[in-house]
Amino acid sequence: MENPIISNNSTQTEITNKKDPRKFLTLVVIVSTFGGLLFGYDTGVMNGALPFMARPDQLNLTALTQGLVASSLTLGAAFGALFGGRLADHQGSRKTIMYLAILFFFATIGCVLSPNVTTMVGFRFLLGLAVGGASVIIPSYLAEMSPANQRGRLVTQNELMIVIGQFLAFLFNAIIGNVLGDTGHVWRYMLVVAALPALALWIGVAVLPESPRWLASKGRLSDALQILQKIRKEGNAQQELNDITAHITKEQKIEKMKFKDLGIPWIRRIVILGIGIGVISQFTGINSIMYYGTQILQNSGFGTKAALIGNVANGVISVIAVIVGMSLMHKVNRRTMFLTGLIGVTIALISIGVATLTLEGSPMLPYVVLSMTVLYLAFFQGAIGPMTWLTLSEIFPARVRGMGMGISVLCLWLSNFLVGLFFPVLLNGIGLSATFFMFSIFGILGIIFITKLLPETRGLSLEQIEHNFKAV
Repeated sequence: MENPIISNNSTQTEITNKKDPRKFLTLVVIVSTFGGLLFGYDTGVMNGALPFMARPDQLNLTALTQGLVASSLTLGAAFGALFGGRLADHQGSRKTIMYLAILFFFATIGCVLSPNVTTMVGFRFLLGLAVGGASVIIPSYLAEMSPANQRGRLVTQNELMIVIGQFLAFLFNAIIGNVLGDTGHVWRYMLVVAALPALALWIGVAVLPESPRWLASKGRLSDALQILQKIRKEGNAQQELNDITAHITKEQKIEKMKFKDLGIPWIRRIVILGIGIGVISQFTGINSIMYYGTQILQNSGFGTKAALIGNVANGVISVIAVIVGMSLMHKVNRRTMFLTGLIGVTIALISIGVATLTLEGSPMLPYVVLSMTVLYLAFFQGAIGPMTWLTLSEIFPARVRGMGMGISVLCLWLSNFLVGLFFPVLLNGIGLSATFFMFSIFGILGIIFITKLLPETRGLSLEQIEHNFKAV
């Protein structure tokens, strides 16, 4: 008798997937997090490209136009984050990720071929739309694809890929800058590398399934079940689909927050807390180092090629710190981790300011500054970075989450934009020490803010967190 399992290819495939859904889910995670890799590379590549781009025979950048080139991406990201989620709600995450891959690719090519500052700023803004969209859509997509007991680990893979992307940007900048540093258009070679993962994401979308939650929300329950059967253990798919549909029904009954609800004290307090967390995470100066680390090292005494190499250490410590932070974030209290990170970065900022004043002209200065930027990144990427996104995801109750998260992330990106825009101007105007002392003031304010306003959320349900805010 003919074996029906062997003769039926679709049945054979389904059983194979049921036996080992982890392989397919791993492939989904790898492909989708190429968006995080692009996020990291595109935000980090300017770190090494700007010194070459600023040359008179290239784009002839001033301090202000350097800031515009670097920060135009983050301004675009603010809008991409604002509208990306809505696009995914209408079109589905898979199709939206495909759009992002296309935008990543063509905006990258546009930056590479830019003949002047205006064109470069325009294409960097478009690239920012893709970055902002990826920052919202990919973590949500991963959360919806992941089993509940693996969700935290799989979602934070995107954060890891972002810092790996930044590390790769610093590494390629160092290699290309040292090998081809005398070539006029060396910065174009640095930028074009980002086209490769964009192309990989574009091609890889073919294997990505649609989010089962989105399919269920559109009434496509059989399609949702088929996807769940590929990524869940046998017997779990139908139960999870039942849970998803019940949750969607419950969500539809929740009255969403409106702007007038900001008049309610406990809601206003949560939104102010979310905005404060977003602003603090940027105004302590993280992206002065991620965007302008090479120039900081040049300013302290390194030559351009040595600064490019030294900046790779910043990329290495970022990756290590994120891995350590991911291992600690569910074991250490949120407030403790946040405050430890803020204290650490504030000490590093003050140390850079003091060293720049007291060691000016000393051959030790560039090495001290590099050591302190590495220390800064260890505390920021290991504590403040993970805690920012984890805390924002926890403090907003269901009816407040959409608007509250949107406002907080928008303020975060706009703060990022302001730091990126004005850092070269501040560096040129008041110098490295005064600029970092200014960042340290925001670090001190952040410590006070978190101490007074952030309640501990570790181990609490969203309902318990909401009750605690109402009880204050």
